Amino acid sequence: MHRTLKADTTRPAKQNLKAQQRRFDTFRRIFNEERPHEALGLETPSAVYRPSDRSVTDAPKDVSCPPHFEVRIISQDKTIRWKNQKVFVSNLLKKEYIGLEEVGESLWAVYFGAVSLCWLDEGDFRIMDGIGERRRR
Repeated sequence: MHRTLKADTTRPAKQNLKAQQRRFDTFRRIFNEERPHEALGLETPSAVYRPSDRSVTDAPKDVSCPPHFEVRIISQDKTIRWKNQKVFVSNLLKKEYIGLEEVGESLWAVYFGAVSLCWLDEGDFRIMDGIGERRRR
């Protein structure tokens, strides 16, 4: 699908964003409503699509930590505050809560819910993927 999308919509590219968007919209309509797909028994995606019976909740479930964890929220700049220092944690978890569990002298395990993510080395305020292996920024 991506090869077809690229060939049909970007070569050559249109002269402005509005014209390019119209080309993408036309491609999507043809791809989903007119073009038969071999994988679908030569039906179109719109002919076989059925909405899911499952409903989507408005908010994710609360991710909680055991009481002995230190809890921090990852800020907009993808860091937490730790002992008056900013520590970069992750691009993916901004505005999410993480839990930290002390596992050794100056070493903390970092969790998102029950998932162990990495370690925080309190000695140099760095996140490590594995013990002794610093995560690159």
